[in-house]
Amino acid sequence: MAFEANIDGHKILLDAGEKVGGRNLGPRPTHLMLVALAGCTGMDVVSLLTKMKVGLDNFDVKVEGTQSEEQPVHYTGMHIIYEFWGNELPNDQLEKTINLSLERYCGVYAVYKEIMPVTYSIVTHLSSK
Repeated sequence: MAFEANIDGHKILLDAGEKVGGRNLGPRPTHLMLVALAGCTGMDVVSLLTKMKVGLDNFDVKVEGTQSEEQPVHYTGMHIIYEFWGNELPNDQLEKTINLSLERYCGVYAVYKEIMPVTYSIVTHLSSK
């Protein structure tokens, strides 16, 4: 059940869970759909905020998915959680960069939004000095 993918010289091992005959040696292919969205929009946001000279102490993107119960099991919706750490974070610029990513730059989001609802939320944290 394990497969090794070679993407531009980078190897990723995929596998199934033990319940279905795999050995849990790597992530499930469907989980990579969440990772693809997080990586695509996350890179956009970091790039745009850097160009805007917005200083962040830390940044994290998580994507949660809801799945159907019937076969084939597939995502029926996704929710992106953008977490920012810093002091005096400009909420309007955070919102602007996310919208630019989702509406203009992120190709993964462009595909996903056509087949399911994709929502997002923003969480900001003050950095400790």
